[in-house]
Amino acid sequence: MDIDAGAGPAGGERAVPVEWTVVESVIGPLFLAATGRGLVRVEFHADAARRERMLDRLAGQLGAEPVECASGLLAEAIRRLDRYFAGEARDFDLPLDWSLATGFNRQVLRELAASVPYGTVVGYGELARRVGQPGAAQAVGAAMGANPLPVVVPCHRVVESDGGLGGFGGGLETKRRLLALEGVLPEPLF
Repeated sequence: MDIDAGAGPAGGERAVPVEWTVVESVIGPLFLAATGRGLVRVEFHADAARRERMLDRLAGQLGAEPVECASGLLAEAIRRLDRYFAGEARDFDLPLDWSLATGFNRQVLRELAASVPYGTVVGYGELARRVGQPGAAQAVGAAMGANPLPVVVPCHRVVESDGGLGGFGGGLETKRRLLALEGVLPEPLF
C-alpha cells in the first residue's frame, strides 16, 4: 500500500505523531520511523549519535517530537524487514509516508518502488528515461542519495550503465550485501 502524504508541516498540515525504533539486521542497525500514514524513514548504521541526529531532523521535518515505539506503528515494518533479511520475503507492501520526498525525487523513488522488483537492477539513465527525463541520470543519482526509505524503496538496485555499482548512502559494502541477498551479486567468499 502506498500513501501519498502531503509535504508535512511546511505545507500547512498539522504535526504528525512519529514513532521510532532501532532494529538489528544483517547490514547493521537500522533506524526506523513511522507516522500513522506509514513508514517515513529508514537510516543505515544507526549508532547512538546518528539516532540522535535523526530524531532532531525528524522533529524539524514533521513538526512533532518522535517517541520510541509506543503504539505499534512499526510492528509490521519490523516483521517485513526481518523476513526480507532472512530471504523469506521479496517485497514490502507496506504503507509508506512520502512526506520526506518531494518533486522529482518523489517521482523517481515511486517509479523505482513500482517497477524494479527484487533480484533486478536498473541503470540511473534508464530510471531517468522511465520518468520522462532521459538526460537526468545525475539527478536520479541525487534522488537515490536523498531516499528517506532505503531498502524498502530499493535504491540499492540502481546501478551504473556499465555495470558498476555507483554510489550508495549506506556505503558500497552495504549495497553489495543487499544485492547479494537478492541474488544479483555472488555472496562474498569471506
